[in-house]
Amino acid sequence: MSTMTTRPGLAPRLTALTKIVELGPGRLEPKLLAEASTLLKRAGERLKLSSEHTVVALAGGTGSGKSSLFNAVSGLELSPTGVRRPTTARTHACVWGLEGSGPLLDWLQIQERHRFTRASALDRGESQLHGLILLDLPDHDSIRALTDNEADRLIGLADLVVWVLDPQKYADASTHRRYVTELAGHEAVTVFALNQADKLSAAELAELVIDLNDLLRREGVEHPTVVPTSATTGRGIDSLKSVVAAAVSRRRAAIQKMEADLQRLEQRVAKSMPVGEALSAPSTVDDARRLGLTDALCDAVGVPAVGEAMENVYAERSMQWVGWPYPRWISKLRPDPVKTLRLQDVGDEIRGITTGTVSAQKAEVVNAVQALADGLSADMHPVWRTSLQHAARSHLKQLPQTLTEELSEVAPRLDHVPGWWWLLKIWQYLLVAAFVLGLGWLVSGLLFAGQAPLGFQLLGDTAALPWVGLMMASVLGLGVLSGIAARNFVELGASKERERLEREMRRRVAAVAESAVVEPVERELGRHHAFYTAMRALAG
Repeated sequence: MSTMTTRPGLAPRLTALTKIVELGPGRLEPKLLAEASTLLKRAGERLKLSSEHTVVALAGGTGSGKSSLFNAVSGLELSPTGVRRPTTARTHACVWGLEGSGPLLDWLQIQERHRFTRASALDRGESQLHGLILLDLPDHDSIRALTDNEADRLIGLADLVVWVLDPQKYADASTHRRYVTELAGHEAVTVFALNQADKLSAAELAELVIDLNDLLRREGVEHPTVVPTSATTGRGIDSLKSVVAAAVSRRRAAIQKMEADLQRLEQRVAKSMPVGEALSAPSTVDDARRLGLTDALCDAVGVPAVGEAMENVYAERSMQWVGWPYPRWISKLRPDPVKTLRLQDVGDEIRGITTGTVSAQKAEVVNAVQALADGLSADMHPVWRTSLQHAARSHLKQLPQTLTEELSEVAPRLDHVPGWWWLLKIWQYLLVAAFVLGLGWLVSGLLFAGQAPLGFQLLGDTAALPWVGLMMASVLGLGVLSGIAARNFVELGASKERERLEREMRRRVAAVAESAVVEPVERELGRHHAFYTAMRALAG
């Protein structure tokens, strides 16, 4: 038994359908998914079976003469025909070329006692039918549910279906409603045998053939193949054999049936999920949207406010170390601006900012996430739009708390004092000491006025007092200048510290946004892109 060779395009289309079935749950109708899964299973099984045999099923309603036509084509009385109520209860099979057909007949579930072979087909000049497996199906309109279901099953499994129609019931609603309307695209693997032609005159038969062709075209069968036949007189039997033989010799009917089934299913899926709606949808979250989400979340958790508070705190705290001591001592007589601002604890202030507005923060976080989802899903099918929004909101309940915990870890150390603050503070106190020393000298000189005790004559030297005054003025000036310089350095340091803090906070916010929002959204975008890529591949 050889493996069936598929034309280029069928294997990728089956692969595409597999992807659609994989991604379809929750997005496609369960019934449509079930049909797609059944088609994949059937195609996979059929492709593993004999490619040297073509399964042709004779299908028709009760009284259409289907079994008589089966016997006429096979040339043997293989399928029983009734008189009062001519119905077929079990499927019969006639095989032209038995070798390798066993697994295929097992797959079709044809009972051993209903299998027949035309071993002498070559001797009878029917070599063109070698490889044919002809099935006489149960009547599709039988009152027996079991046989009706078997007919439906085998109609789906057959490589080519010959619909045997009764001239009096060729427009039967049950046949057309249940089967013919599903045959759009199946013209290559569907034949219509207008049987019992011997009961009609030539004019009546011609009129019926024209009418049947028109009816089939109206129902979507663009190029129907209609063959008038008569099992009684043998009329049209050779024509029907020629049509069947052409399909058998090409060894293409099975592939064409799969392609037609795929085409019909693709049309139904495309109707449910139009490909055109997905062409402009993004397949990933671009940098601009990532940045926009980070900005929105930073605003939601108050990153600018935290940075500004930290800068104020940094500046106020630093002046306790590097400011000119005299103004600082004077300021102690006034209320402490640090305490007034309630910034005495940097960590508490920052944590207060990040945790004190959780309720308002949550609403802003929701808005930020929703804006991202809405922007990405604007051109999506409603089903995919909903699934993308669910993905974006999958961690929304924990997101505000996660952001709060992350930013609480960024609070600067309260006990950290830069080395240059220490040096500048020592310098400032040396200047204070020099000023105090000069002041003491000046007071002593004025008090003693040349009458200083022995060993302290210099203090009473009034000639040195101007120099002492100059030194004191210089010390004051140097202290003021160093204070101003320190202030400038502090402001510069505070600005840099704010930038560092905000940069670190943004980095953490961006990391949380990436893991909690962007990654789930990108997984859903990937599924969306893969689904519609598979849809385009399925369409061929």
